[in-house]
Amino acid sequence: MPTRTTETARVPEDISGRQRRIPVGGITWRHTFRAMRHRNYRFFFWGQLVSLIGTWMQQTAMSWYVYEITNSKLLLGTVAAVGSAPMMLFSIWGGALADLYPKRSILLFTQSAQMTCAFLLAAGAWAGFATPIFIIVVAALNGVAMGFDMPARQAFTVEMTSREDLLNAISLNSSIVNGARVVGPSAAGLMIGAVGVATCFFLNGLSFIAVIAGFLLMRLPLFERKKHIASAGEHAWQGIVYSIKHQRVRTILLLFLAIGIFGWSYTVLMPAFARDVLGRGANGYGVLMSASGTGAFIGALVVATYGHLFAPRRLALGGVWLFAASLLALAFTDNFYLALAFLFTAGFGMLLFFSTSNTVLQTIVADEMRGRVMGVWSLVFGAMIPLGSLEAGAVAHWVGTCIALAFGAIICAVSALVTLYVIRRREAQGGHNGT
Repeated sequence: MPTRTTETARVPEDISGRQRRIPVGGITWRHTFRAMRHRNYRFFFWGQLVSLIGTWMQQTAMSWYVYEITNSKLLLGTVAAVGSAPMMLFSIWGGALADLYPKRSILLFTQSAQMTCAFLLAAGAWAGFATPIFIIVVAALNGVAMGFDMPARQAFTVEMTSREDLLNAISLNSSIVNGARVVGPSAAGLMIGAVGVATCFFLNGLSFIAVIAGFLLMRLPLFERKKHIASAGEHAWQGIVYSIKHQRVRTILLLFLAIGIFGWSYTVLMPAFARDVLGRGANGYGVLMSASGTGAFIGALVVATYGHLFAPRRLALGGVWLFAASLLALAFTDNFYLALAFLFTAGFGMLLFFSTSNTVLQTIVADEMRGRVMGVWSLVFGAMIPLGSLEAGAVAHWVGTCIALAFGAIICAVSALVTLYVIRRREAQGGHNGT
């Protein structure tokens, strides 16, 4: 194993502008999984991996089921939009609660609620009353739980690890999500034809047991709530004002919103792209989704290992342009194997942007504001999915799936260019380096 030293390496400055000290010995897999040295994070990692495989199975099965019973691209986008819209309403409140109450307690409640929604879907599919309206209602209830879950889970990462391991932990979190994207859709594609969508929903419900058990096994210090705090509404409003006035936070969130609406929404169109453009069934659709997940999974490991060696701006904006180029190429191919390659690189590029921007966002804000800022981040995330789903579904409905994909790719590339211009103008006026 390479010898590690404490000599200061010549690497880009961190987000605070200070020179960083890192080991200059060879990079090893131990560095890749550095956050795993924290006991609480290990429980989180394995529990989330099991749970998210189930989540991706359910998401894949739900999209296929809705398209199969309705044959409507517009309804595909509508179901995805309704499932995420509640996050816009509840994420700010969720972020405020994450700064006021133990995050683990919030997460135990939200994970249990999502488990209940999965079992409701399974029951509906088995009993035959899982109509589009029923699916929309359950998806909306699941979205409410996600509104409280996401800001608490994002802000909880630093408590399970440390500030110095935050980029590594967030990258590993992304590897969990995208590792599950490799396994979940493929498993769902096989299971839909063999045992039906209801089994996918039921197995997702069971998978939540793993993450709930992980939270219960953690050892955390006693939570001390501040004695003098503003009212709940004022407390939440402070997070919104802080995010708007903080120039770098505002820049990151605006780019995140643009990429989410016009780029990330490509996943909504994959059932239609698989069946109508590539002529593939449920299994082919599952493989396509797994290709994107594989690229993102590899990207997460690359960022976890080497991300600290590069300026955040290069990783984030470079990732957006790689994603946009891949999505544009995907729009103009009807070859299944080329589509797999383009989805792989699209997933890789999207991960570079998401992981890096999330890390910078959490490290440039004050500790006491992190939960509320991540609440605003979750609000943006919640907004981008329904808006993006409706945009993608509507454009595909009127001008076709391929044109919708190409349009989204172009908007993403232009958004990154505008962001780079804003950053350079800020630097010229005496601002800090970074994303």
